[in-house]
Amino acid sequence: MVSGRYSGFDIMRRTRVFQGVVVVSLLLLTAGLFFFQIAQGDEYVKLASRNRLRILRISAPRGSILDINGAPLAVNVRTFNLSGYPVDLQKDENVKATAALLTRSGIPMDEARLRELVDKQYSAPYRAITVATNLTFAQVAEMIMDRDFKKALFITPVWKRTYPAAQYAAHVVGYVAEITKEELETRDRELYRGGDMIGKNGIEREYEDVLRGAAGEEVIEVDSRGRRLRNISYVKTQKGGDMTLTIDLTAQRYAAELMGKFRGALIAMDVHDGSIRCLYSSPSYDPNPLTWGISNKEWAALTDHVERPMMNRAISGAYPPASTFKVITGTAILENKIANRNTKINCPGWFELGNRRFRCWKRSGHGKENVTDALRDSCDVYFYELASKMGVRKLMETEEKFGVGRKTGIDLSGEASGTLPGPEWKKRRIKESWYGGDTVNNSIGQGYVLMTPLQVVRVYAALANGGKLLKPRLNTAASVESEPLGVDPAVLRVIKQGVEEVTKSGTGRIASSFGVRVAGKTGTAQNSQGDDHAWFAGYAPVDNPRYAVVAIAEAGKAGSSLTGPMVGKMLSFLINGEKYAEPQKTEQKAAPKPQNVNRGAGR
Repeated sequence: MVSGRYSGFDIMRRTRVFQGVVVVSLLLLTAGLFFFQIAQGDEYVKLASRNRLRILRISAPRGSILDINGAPLAVNVRTFNLSGYPVDLQKDENVKATAALLTRSGIPMDEARLRELVDKQYSAPYRAITVATNLTFAQVAEMIMDRDFKKALFITPVWKRTYPAAQYAAHVVGYVAEITKEELETRDRELYRGGDMIGKNGIEREYEDVLRGAAGEEVIEVDSRGRRLRNISYVKTQKGGDMTLTIDLTAQRYAAELMGKFRGALIAMDVHDGSIRCLYSSPSYDPNPLTWGISNKEWAALTDHVERPMMNRAISGAYPPASTFKVITGTAILENKIANRNTKINCPGWFELGNRRFRCWKRSGHGKENVTDALRDSCDVYFYELASKMGVRKLMETEEKFGVGRKTGIDLSGEASGTLPGPEWKKRRIKESWYGGDTVNNSIGQGYVLMTPLQVVRVYAALANGGKLLKPRLNTAASVESEPLGVDPAVLRVIKQGVEEVTKSGTGRIASSFGVRVAGKTGTAQNSQGDDHAWFAGYAPVDNPRYAVVAIAEAGKAGSSLTGPMVGKMLSFLINGEKYAEPQKTEQKAAPKPQNVNRGAGR
């Protein structure tokens, strides 16, 4: 053979070796592709995302809430959040360092709690989450100088809700707090994320869609060390819509002063358009801690306390309306022609039905009284006798016209419907038949009938405006809505004459002692838990009514001496534009103790 040439055997051997190398290389390449793209695909996608994109959600300022005169009820202040990305905060070393940083800064945080916080807000590895909220500028400056302030953390300026009116408008305005997991599951994920604030009560909840605004978003590209390379996109925030309420903050403060330490409510309504000038529930609460952060102990005190300060008694408290209800019974008697305005009933101090005797609040009796006399003197026997003659069905028809047993439709959540009792209701709820005594009790606003203070004030507004049952409203932008009462105007004029007599020479004279002539009705509701509840409902001025006001004081005893002055003073304030000035006393004398002549249901 010629030197330098390979034999056929050598060529075949080398070819097989080369083929083997190629096959092994292909196998290794296939295994590598399987490992990186399938077995570890999710992990490397996460790493790629971490090294490339960062998405920061920018919260929008909520719309401001103002009173009718422009006074702020809910506004925003600038504060700071400590934020980070899940891909960074899930690392053990960053968890440990961040927990230590927060603890040193006065924010209690352990590693387990921090991991739970990250998991709760997690939606994507590159979407920022909130680690701490409500930080001041001083806290931020101190944190940045701390040795454990890692590149995994950054500061985000945010808007925070604050309530300058505090407890004076809490039940109207409500408050915002962080969205819960349950709420998040029912909301549009494009609009809400973990850590967002959402309206929890009051106007904040009712008009959440108007007030919330639209969050912005910034997307940037970073390198493997987290350094910004370029901006990808930026969506600007959109501020929520501002709202002006019909509420007068000065009236709210005055209502708090008038109610004092009594539990109850005071409401003032414009009798022509249903706008609510005052809606105060006592006791109240300060919503600011609920928005900025409250401990479990503080929350328990708000929700479990016997005073129940978070309950809006104005719309959620259902009480026996007592003698304020007699305007409805009187209307039913007249429109069903059971009696006319001149028909007189003798009141000896009691009414007998079968073997039962129902007492009038005045044990000695009122003598002979017609409908206006009976309203003036709050004579129970007049309504006992004629309601029994009329029957509960006719009474229920008139009750329905005045909105008893159904919600008013006010733009607040949590409104109670009250109770419109009758034979079917009693059979369904109590499993008992309806008796004549039930009709007797119902006729004076006792027994099973229950109404909210808002329902009662709407009844008196309908009297004042001549027969329009208004839908109460708090938003000045809401349309005025009403429905005809469906009662003969001549009947309403007789009832109005009766409530005018109440404050002219009857049980509610004191209500007209504060600079404006009032028409209204006292009420004293029996309370199985203690002293009677005191009511007064009325409107003014008598000749040209503008406002209807109701006040209820739980365990306040007689309405004539306690809630009558509350209503009279509030009406005087709304009409005259200033608080009633008490006359100067020329000499110090002990005030006479008021006579509590009404322990029953009548006055």
